[in-house]
Amino acid sequence: MSARRTYPIALAHGIARFDFLTESFNLKSRSLFGDVYDKVLLYLANSGVTVVQDSLHYFRGIQSFLKADGFDARHTRVGFATSLANRAGDLRAQVDQILQETKAGKVHIIAHSMGGLDARAMIARLDMADKIASLTTIGTPHFGTSYADWQLKNGGSNVIELVGKAIDLNGFADLTREACQKFNDSVRESEAANGVYYQTYAASEAREAILVFLQLAWDIIKKEEGDNDGLVSLTSQAWQAEIAGAGGKRKKIVQKKFPVAADHLNEVGWWDLNELHGAKTLLSLGARERYENSVREVYRDIARDLRDRYPL
Repeated sequence: MSARRTYPIALAHGIARFDFLTESFNLKSRSLFGDVYDKVLLYLANSGVTVVQDSLHYFRGIQSFLKADGFDARHTRVGFATSLANRAGDLRAQVDQILQETKAGKVHIIAHSMGGLDARAMIARLDMADKIASLTTIGTPHFGTSYADWQLKNGGSNVIELVGKAIDLNGFADLTREACQKFNDSVRESEAANGVYYQTYAASEAREAILVFLQLAWDIIKKEEGDNDGLVSLTSQAWQAEIAGAGGKRKKIVQKKFPVAADHLNEVGWWDLNELHGAKTLLSLGARERYENSVREVYRDIARDLRDRYPL
């Protein structure tokens, strides 16, 4: 573990986070039992028993993996599927809390899926550029996704209106290609001029390796936009090489390929059975552990690179 330090890292999740029940349970347990839970974990750790607290988190095992390498990594929590504007506001409150707790001058944000749009909106629209050192997006639909277009044209808007009486689902409409184009146009000047370091990671997999629940979306996106991760095309994830403002300001965007073949779920550390191909692979011991660890190492490498760029 290196003694070098950098700004704290905020992990920003995507829309409709699938771990919301376990996360809500953990938060409720802490509110009911106070620091008892933490004391039990400390006792177990002192007794030689390691408990991975984030093994069922949206970012599966990633926070603990980064902490083991010396990074101050923090989870954030925004609205389940609320609008981009609401989610950006939630994220701003979370970032301000991290800055207050750590006394740091800035944070690095590593964002997955819509979390990247949340962060971009927060930085550009909510006067947060001076508090953000860098934004790394993974699997983010910067240009939207044709799957959102397809869903809204095939009854999705009716579902949003119906279910919206109980759960705010307006965030899905912010992921269409038209909505993202309007968003990009609206923040272009601000993004071109600010001092935030932006980089994107784009991932994809062959259809047979995609999580079965994402294969319909993969088919739709493949036809409309080409290779994708089951929810977002490579082109949309990569964003663009440069942002040019009308006033002459220009911003380079560092575009990288996610070094592990991954679908949208895999990108945050979750393995699925479709990663296995053939009888020999099925018999391979530790396939899941090796795969999930390879994804965590991507996040670690991102964090190490940011530490080199922004040492404290």
